[in-house]
Amino acid sequence: MPPSQFHFISGLPRSGSTLLAGILRQNPRLYASMSSPVGGLINGALEQMGAGSEFYTFFDETRRKRICRSLFDAYYEDVGQRPVIFDTNRHWTSRLHQLVELFDDFKVICCVRNPAWIMDSFEVIHRKNPFDYSRMFNSGNRQTVYSRCDALISAGGAVGSAWTALKEAYYGEFSDRLLLLDYDLLTQHPGRCLELIYQFIGETPFEHDFDRVEYQETEFDETLGVKGLHAVKKKVEFNSRRTILPPDLFSKYQEMDFWQDNTGTAANIIAPKKN
Repeated sequence: MPPSQFHFISGLPRSGSTLLAGILRQNPRLYASMSSPVGGLINGALEQMGAGSEFYTFFDETRRKRICRSLFDAYYEDVGQRPVIFDTNRHWTSRLHQLVELFDDFKVICCVRNPAWIMDSFEVIHRKNPFDYSRMFNSGNRQTVYSRCDALISAGGAVGSAWTALKEAYYGEFSDRLLLLDYDLLTQHPGRCLELIYQFIGETPFEHDFDRVEYQETEFDETLGVKGLHAVKKKVEFNSRRTILPPDLFSKYQEMDFWQDNTGTAANIIAPKKN
C-alpha cells in the first residue's frame, strides 16, 4: 500500500540532510533516507513525454501527471507501513511548481549552512581520500582548492546548482511550503529543531535519541569514490574548528547565505542571525 503522506528534504549539500534523515527514521511513522532517484526518474519520464520526443502526441497533461505520481507510489510501495515519507533531492526546490500539482499537501525541509563552510566541508572530504579520484571532479578541475571550489559553485556544480534552486524557491510563490533548517542549530539544539519540524509538518512529536543516530550509505559513497560523504556520527553534537580554506576563498563564499534576509519570502526559517 502506498504511503499516505509525502514530504521532502532538500536544500544545500553538506548541510545536514543525511543527519536529519537519520534522526527522522527513528520514528516508526516516518521514512527518510539520502537522495533518492525519484526526481531523476520523473525528469527522464517527462523528457520522453515532452515536445522533444516522438511520443509527445500520446500524452496529455493528465496522463503525464498520473505517470509522475505513480513513480512515487511505485518506488515507495514497500515502505507503506510507514505512512509518512520524506523523499530527499537537492533539486526539489526548483520543482515546486510540479510538486504542487502532484500532492495536495506537502512541506519541504531545506537544510542550509553558510556556503563558506559547505565548501570547507567538501575540501575536508577530498583531503581525507587522497588516493581516490572521485567523480565529483575531473582531471581539469581537481588540481587545487581554487579549481575545486570553482567547479562546486558553478551553475552545474554540486553547490551552485543546489544554491540557485533553493534561492528560486525561497523567493517563489510557494515559499510558504519551505522550512529552512540551519546545520549549526541542528547540531547544537537537535531537540528544539525537531520540535519545530514536527510542528511544521503537523505530526505528533517523537522522543528521539540524539546519542544513537545510526545511518550510513557506505556502498553509495565508495561507488562515487568519496568515502565518508554520507557518514553520520552517532552522537548529534556541534564541533567547532578552524577552516582549511585560504582566507580569500572563505571570505568569497561567506556572504552567500541569502536566507539571512527574509524580505520577499514566506519561508519559515530556523537559523541564527549574524552578529
